[in-house]
Amino acid sequence: MIEALLVLACLQEGVAPTKAGEVRKLAGGMKFTEGPAWDGDRSVYFTDIPNNRIMVWDGRELRVWRENSGGANGLRFDRDGSLVVCEGRNRRVTRIARDGTVTVLADAYGGKKLNSPNDLCLDGKGGIYFTDPRYGNRDDMEQDREAVYYIPPGGGPVVRVADDLVRPNGIEMGRERLYVADHGGGKIYSYAVGPDGTLRDRKEHAPVACDGMKLDARGNLYTTTRQGVEVFDPEGKPLVLLRVPEVPSNLCFGGTTLYITARTSLYAVDLK
Repeated sequence: MIEALLVLACLQEGVAPTKAGEVRKLAGGMKFTEGPAWDGDRSVYFTDIPNNRIMVWDGRELRVWRENSGGANGLRFDRDGSLVVCEGRNRRVTRIARDGTVTVLADAYGGKKLNSPNDLCLDGKGGIYFTDPRYGNRDDMEQDREAVYYIPPGGGPVVRVADDLVRPNGIEMGRERLYVADHGGGKIYSYAVGPDGTLRDRKEHAPVACDGMKLDARGNLYTTTRQGVEVFDPEGKPLVLLRVPEVPSNLCFGGTTLYITARTSLYAVDLK
């Protein structure tokens, strides 16, 4: 079953694998890995949060891409090839251009500092959704909610689009709906997306406490839970559980590979 699902997932990258492989370890020795993002070529970028670094695996070796990352967590590449970063420690969302220039996209809402931006996704218009929970010490929290926000295309005031969750974490944009993992509430929800980026019509999608998640080309949702990578069909029915040697935190598709960040390591499942 997992082989078939991974083959379907690979279709979004325009390739035609014949058989999926086993979960294999690419690199280890880190403290807590998160936020994998594929650059569209051959490399996957991810974060090592306690070490305050962004790492890159180029298909052959692991190296440090950025030190002093601001406690970087979730990552995504935008259509210009810039890396959009949730800097949890710095309490902001930034964009790192190809030349290394850093632009702050969001660091406050309503005149108050964000909690700790965790994960993000991009819509098809250039807008950015991000989750803003708080794990650990809560003494300096200024926001009255752990919420989901939207940065409009081209920038502008940050919009709070969902505040009906306990502790939002993973987030993923589908063709018609936005998926948000309420890690604190132990459920995944989906929302209809309005033309202006606002959300409505919340529906429960799956009853799991999920960290990061991604959709494949068929609308199957790949989630990272304490059990492993759990896959749900477009209606939210469980399809398969992929066991990982360490508890996974997030994942992404890249070419013919599914990359998985899990505690101290980076893992991969080959799709060919």
